[in-house]
Order: sequence, then structure tokens, then C-alpha cells
Amino acid sequence: MTLSPYVSVRESAQILGVTDGRIMQLIEQRKLQAYRIAGQYLRLKRSDVMQLKNSGDVVAETVKFPYTARERFLDFLLYNDFYIAAFLIIGVLILVVMFWR
Repeated sequence: MTLSPYVSVRESAQILGVTDGRIMQLIEQRKLQAYRIAGQYLRLKRSDVMQLKNSGDVVAETVKFPYTARERFLDFLLYNDFYIAAFLIIGVLILVVMFWR
């Protein structure tokens, strides 16, 4: 299983051991570069997060809310919604063509 080169704010927070709010502060302070996917979802490069972690510039905090499997699944759906919709539409069109009488 290969890891995605991009991570969500929550995943970044979990990697660094800080809160989501602290990640947003690091983005505002330009210590981390954030990218918008589809104009709304923030993603960060995993390599940038790991580099910041290894530099020791960020002190770990107590995190009360772990990144759950449900949140990970919802992020997957939100991040890949276009591809899922396209796959379903193509599947329906193939079925229509195959069974058209």
C-alpha cells in the first residue's frame, strides 16, 4: 500500500502530534504550505509535514480527538467524489448500451 503524497489537516495534526488549529497556525505562519483541492479541501505535502516533524520546530501537544476510520473514509469520499461519480455514470451508460433493445 503506497501512501498518498498529500495529507489532510487532520492527518498532518496526527503526524505532528498537535491540534488542527495548530496546523492552521503553521500554515498562516508559512511554516507549512497548503494546497486547495477543488477550491475547498486543504491538503499538505506529506514530505513537508515530515520535514517539519524531523526538524523539531514543533512541540507535540495533547490531542484529544484521534483521526478515526470514519473521518478517513469521509475524507476519501470527499477527495475522490468526481472519480466516483464518473465511474458510476460510465457504468450506467455501459449497462444502457449493453441492454438497449
